[in-house]
Amino acid sequence: MLTSLYVRHFAVVEEAEVAFGPGLTVVSGETGAGKSLLVDALMLLAGARADSGMVREGCDRAELIAEFDLSALPAARAWLAQEELDDDNACQLRRVIRAEGSSRAWINGRPANARQLGELATLLVEIHGQHEHQALLSRGHQLDLLDAYAGNEQPVAQVRALATQWREVGARIRQLSGGDDREQRLELLRHEVAELERWALPSTEMAELEASHKRLANAGRLAEGATGVIELLDGDSEFALRRALGRAHGELGKLAAIDSRLAPLLELLDTAEIQLGEAADGLSRYAQDVDLDPERYAEVDTHLARLHELARRHRLPVAELHERLGALQAELAELEGAGDALERLAAERARLERDYAKAADALGQARRRAAARLGEEVSNLMGELGMAGGRLVVELEPGGGDEPDAQGRERCELLVSANPGQPPRALRKVASGGELARISLAIEVATLGKDTIGCMVFDEVDTGIGGAVAEVVGQKLRALGVERQVLCVTHLPQVAAQGHAHLRVSKHSDGDTTRTQIEKLDAAGRRDELARMLGGLEISRETRAHAKQMLERAQSA
Repeated sequence: MLTSLYVRHFAVVEEAEVAFGPGLTVVSGETGAGKSLLVDALMLLAGARADSGMVREGCDRAELIAEFDLSALPAARAWLAQEELDDDNACQLRRVIRAEGSSRAWINGRPANARQLGELATLLVEIHGQHEHQALLSRGHQLDLLDAYAGNEQPVAQVRALATQWREVGARIRQLSGGDDREQRLELLRHEVAELERWALPSTEMAELEASHKRLANAGRLAEGATGVIELLDGDSEFALRRALGRAHGELGKLAAIDSRLAPLLELLDTAEIQLGEAADGLSRYAQDVDLDPERYAEVDTHLARLHELARRHRLPVAELHERLGALQAELAELEGAGDALERLAAERARLERDYAKAADALGQARRRAAARLGEEVSNLMGELGMAGGRLVVELEPGGGDEPDAQGRERCELLVSANPGQPPRALRKVASGGELARISLAIEVATLGKDTIGCMVFDEVDTGIGGAVAEVVGQKLRALGVERQVLCVTHLPQVAAQGHAHLRVSKHSDGDTTRTQIEKLDAAGRRDELARMLGGLEISRETRAHAKQMLERAQSA
């Protein structure tokens, strides 16, 4: 659900922030005030092409920010997690458009490209009224909508899973029966396995090898350093620690003879002398045992060099080469026993084909039944929405080819006849924006609650209608708003009265600059705005009374 929209220096809007709630929010205003700027802002945040004309005159950049609550949108949360752009149940889209025409975008504070904006926006908001921004014009979306209407979630998931498994088994069969490629792969695997068997080590042995290399490389320094420390501890110099400790022991012994309280300290010096002796003896043995073996060092160094070379070739850390050996050994064993494996895989693929055919046939039957119901229901709604005689035909045609396809064996096309006697044409070829918006509304009402879009936007859905039809349009939008968040730009009071919330867009000029203001109306403000929409500039007492009555009737329904 869209929770807020912030725009700054966008077209004629200096700065505005609008909070949105659930239900139907209507947007009204005088002609030219900029009612559709909110829709334009959402389209830009959905990845639409930006240009410098969208930046307010005299400003260096425009900024747009939309925030969404994803608690009821699992698909959007999953997409964000997949792209590593997730932030709990919140989502913020931000876009900055510069005066020279360039733009940048962010999702949850992280840089994003136009593709990412577009993919995420299709899961967040659906905009009706502009041909190029309607998900309903996509045949893939039309098929998804039909499946949602029919409740085909489980059959669709089964068909998709079987098709995926069939492709995976086919890939394994091609790999195992690849002719010359197979022989080349076998030769390469045998060579790589032999090399890794010779050089790759388990983690513990690898650690021992690296420690041995470090010790051998520094053997001379270790021996020399140990000897030097022995000299410091127990050498011939008068400054050697054991000599100095002996002198200290003698002096403290004399003092302890005078004061017995020093006796415990004298014992500590005795202990220190013993430990110094043990340390000197241990270092002496270590210096004699240090391995000054150039041949062993060369052998270990060669081993490590080959491991690093293999790591570069396999594009893996050295520590993972032993695991790679296991995987290659398993693949080699499978390829060498390809005959039995191919028989098993062929049987598995045949079983998957049978299961897919059964599942796809059941899905196709469910789709055909739902297509008839959906077409009839939408056609009836089109009549209520001022398109008497119009009808919708949900056409299913074969698709996917002879092989198992993740979408099933059908492709969907929504065909529409807007007027009696006209042959149905593809929805994406309907010319009238107003008709297309009302057809989209009819489809949304018929499939109420079936899709997963959190926010639906209708831009000028009431173009070319009025009177009773306008009131029906408003009622349908309000009913849709009970199930989904709906934003509708309108110029008709019959539609505006049905909103759960009302935004007014107004334009003000001081002679030098023009500003657009967006405000949320209270009850009195809504009555006055409806009166303006009913009566124009001259608003009489009767007009206000009519507006109040219209608002009360709509809100009490």
